[in-house]
Amino acid sequence: MPCSQMSRRYELKQRAERMAATRRRIVEAAVELHTTLGPARTSLAAVAARAGVQRHTLYAHFPERSALYAACSAHWGAQHPFPDPAEWRGLEDALDAVYRWYEETEGDLVLFRRDMELDDDVRRLQESEGERLRELTRRLARGRGRLGRAAVGHALRFETWRSLRREQRLSHRDAVRAMLAFVASV
Repeated sequence: MPCSQMSRRYELKQRAERMAATRRRIVEAAVELHTTLGPARTSLAAVAARAGVQRHTLYAHFPERSALYAACSAHWGAQHPFPDPAEWRGLEDALDAVYRWYEETEGDLVLFRRDMELDDDVRRLQESEGERLRELTRRLARGRGRLGRAAVGHALRFETWRSLRREQRLSHRDAVRAMLAFVASV
């Protein structure tokens, strides 16, 4: 292979690595702002400034805000993976794991839920997350009937967890036990 071809490949590889690093900085800056200010209150100018890039560079990597949100959602999800249902033996394990995840991600989830009312892209991402809980509810409520399915769905909701832990001031364990008793009662 001629030296010029090897040199060109090396330059292309370096350029691709620089582009990937820039993209990663933009996503990390956006996630940091989204989890402190909220997505709806984060301007693209602020993301560019936090990432140390010009706005045109941000637009070159993310021509639409929805593409940036999708990348942020994937990055945030990798940092805060949802508990693995394959590890659960039943509803108690599910509530324990999901409630621990809510504990870890509460501040971020509060901002995301607030901003879904203000931003269509955030709302679409939150709706897709809601589908995961609906599927989980269907799986955990098999054989429980319509009321049982509703009770399981209610028990798995972030808002339910938040009410139990923050408003009623139950311990983690008592919140799980309360929802197990609730589901068993219907």
